[in-house]
Amino acid sequence: MISWLASPRTGGLIVLAAVIACLPLVLPNNFYYDVAIRAGLAGIVCVGLNLLIGYAGQISLGHAGFFGLGAYSSAILTSFFGWPPFLAMLFGAVFVGLLAFAVARPILRLKGHYLAMATLGLGIIISIVINTEDQFTGGPDGMVVPSFTVFGTELYGERVWYWIVGAILVAAVWFALNLIASPVGRALRSVHGSEVAAEVSGVDTAHYKVLVFVISAVFVSLAGSIAAHYGGFITPDEVGFFKSIELVTMVVLGGMASTYGAVVGAALLTMLPQVLTVVQEYEHMAFGLILMLTMIFMPKGLVPTLVERIRTRMGRHRTAEAEAQ
Repeated sequence: MISWLASPRTGGLIVLAAVIACLPLVLPNNFYYDVAIRAGLAGIVCVGLNLLIGYAGQISLGHAGFFGLGAYSSAILTSFFGWPPFLAMLFGAVFVGLLAFAVARPILRLKGHYLAMATLGLGIIISIVINTEDQFTGGPDGMVVPSFTVFGTELYGERVWYWIVGAILVAAVWFALNLIASPVGRALRSVHGSEVAAEVSGVDTAHYKVLVFVISAVFVSLAGSIAAHYGGFITPDEVGFFKSIELVTMVVLGGMASTYGAVVGAALLTMLPQVLTVVQEYEHMAFGLILMLTMIFMPKGLVPTLVERIRTRMGRHRTAEAEAQ
């Protein structure tokens, strides 16, 4: 029973759900709810991106483009064609998944910085299309997104969206943990370790790389659609290069190949700029210093490093108790 509760797929999910359930007790106003919602949306994105980067070892600097496609798909279909928001969101996810499938096989043949440059180019192309097709997207000025309605009931207010995003985040983490524990997850880890060894063992590396690329893109698309309807307005800034860098930084900071690390990294980097407003003139310097020190002293990321240190101390404590007996 204790080992069942301590496992990541059960105990970790219970802790995450408990934190989400209890957090409103310390959120004083809608501003803090808004920050929590945006942290949750970033967490959903990073859980999917971590499957690609952390477990499969495939870098992507263009996932902000998928985020934008999901957001603009929902916005355009609901604004110009009168689609129900939920149906528009699903269509955006399917469209992004098909696009990711179409470009994944040629792109994922590349490795290292060549792969990074290819995904960066994909993101730039998506950004250019969104900026130039202003008759649908509003161009650089952005566009208004209709509110999300379910059976004629409009979802509005930070408190309502907080619970929606929190539930989706828990579901995303649950899906990722089960995928990692499945044969697909073991195949992804083998691809990360050595593609040659994986292929010799009978793993279809191309298939699994395409699969995880599509899954991560769909995660990002769904988060983009939700963010668009929640915010009520979107601009091409959400599709830019710096947004992609921010997403990758969240994954690396929290800890690659750590699902909960991706959530923690997303939450910290979303909240950190709000905390650093107290040092307005030095905000960017302090932000960079914190990231640099974290990477120096915790190169594996926050969560894996902390877990490793806790296990080491517990091991030493048990050793000392055994020697004392």
